[in-house]
This record gives sequence, C-alpha cells and structure tokens, in this order.
Amino acid sequence: MFEFMEHGPVCEIRMAHPPVNAMSPDFIDGLTTALREKAGEYRALVLSGQPGMFSAGLDLITLSRLDREGAGRFWGQFFGLLRTIGACPVPIASAITGHSPAGGAVMAIHGDYRVMARGDWKIGLNEVQVGLVVPQQIQRVLARLVGTHRAERLLVAGALLTPEGALEAGLIDELADGFDETVARAVAWCKLHTSLPPNAMSRTRDIIRSDMKSNYDDLGDADLEAFSEVWFSEETQRIVGQVLERIKKKAG
Repeated sequence: MFEFMEHGPVCEIRMAHPPVNAMSPDFIDGLTTALREKAGEYRALVLSGQPGMFSAGLDLITLSRLDREGAGRFWGQFFGLLRTIGACPVPIASAITGHSPAGGAVMAIHGDYRVMARGDWKIGLNEVQVGLVVPQQIQRVLARLVGTHRAERLLVAGALLTPEGALEAGLIDELADGFDETVARAVAWCKLHTSLPPNAMSRTRDIIRSDMKSNYDDLGDADLEAFSEVWFSEETQRIVGQVLERIKKKAG
C-alpha cells in the first residue's frame, strides 16, 4: 500500500493503493505506523500520491459494510491518523499529485506544507455534499490554515477547488508542474528546514504547532458515537448510497 523513497534526510511515503488511495482500516493503520516509524528515522517526511490522485478520501465501500461498533472503531482509527500527522515530531509536507477531496484534503491540511500539481484536479473538504458533518477538530485545523470566515465558506458549501483556487484560498502553499516536480518541490521545502539549526527549528515549530498536538485531546467515545450517528442517519446513508451506485457504474 506504500512505497518509501529516501531523499537524504527526507523520507517520501508514497501512497500506492490503487485505484484512488481510498482510506480503508488497513490503509489508515498502515499509514499511521509508517508515519510514526519514519518520523523516528528521518528529519522530515513527504506524503505523496500517484499521478493524478493524492487520495480520494475514505473508503466508502468498506465503510458502508461496517456495523455501528465497527464504524466507531473506524472513526477512532481515522482521527488517530490525523493526530499522528498533526503532532508529527518532524516537518511533513504533502505532495498533492492530483485529486484530493474529503479525507485526502483533511490529511494534507494537518501537515506543515502543501504543494499541489497543476491540472484538472479538485481539492476540498466536501463532506457536506455527501451528508457528513465536519467535526469541530477538523474545522479548527482548516480555520487555523485559511482563517475562520473563509473556512466557513468552504466547509458549509462543501466546496471543491481547482489547484489555482486552492492556492488563492490558502488551502495549499505552492503549485508545481507535473508529478515529479510536485514531489521535488515538497522534498525541497523539507530539505530547507532540515538545513536550519535543528534545535532552534524544532523548538520553534513545537511552540507554533502546540495547538495541533492538543487538537484531539478532547475527542472522546461520545464524539465517536455522535459521528457514527450521523453516518447511520437516513440522509447520510441515502447520499452515500447514491455515491456508491455511481462508483459501481463507473467500475462496470
């Protein structure tokens, strides 16, 4: 599901779970483990996808088959991954190599820096469009990145943006041409930071990102149960069912 490329002091973790790097329970566990292990071995990390696809987000097919108990575990895994990215002890840049809706965008905004490939791609937190409520923890991260007013506009509409629109909104930090340059620019950003005095850089980063480290401290079982309730609501199940039908038709 993952490939690892060494770029000197930087490790690139490339998501390789075709066709769309959908986030199943196994995928989430594997990525969480990889991030933790590589953060202990390298001075910075790059999270990348495949040409034309960073991650399409949650694996709705697998998620639709879970009962309430299984869904609760899944949301716990997902938020655990976000906590791991947000609290990563070393800088982490996302090389957004293509489409990055919903969970893909959520992963990216939890890191330090985002480079996105130019092209006919979309990125955004479009959860509302599929009947999901964006949890307050994720809303806080987006507001931290783009400002409260712009976050409100993006979240409530479930907006999907072009790479240029995402740059204008502050959702990403930089545009690049093509897959290779997108990865190279993310690696270059990481290497710039690994070239700085390590103690000063790390301690300054720890201070400014202290809110990211504590962002999920208030997440409890009641929150996971509440999110599961939304998932199993009539509205959400109806819309997700429509999405799954479109996926089946496209696959067939």
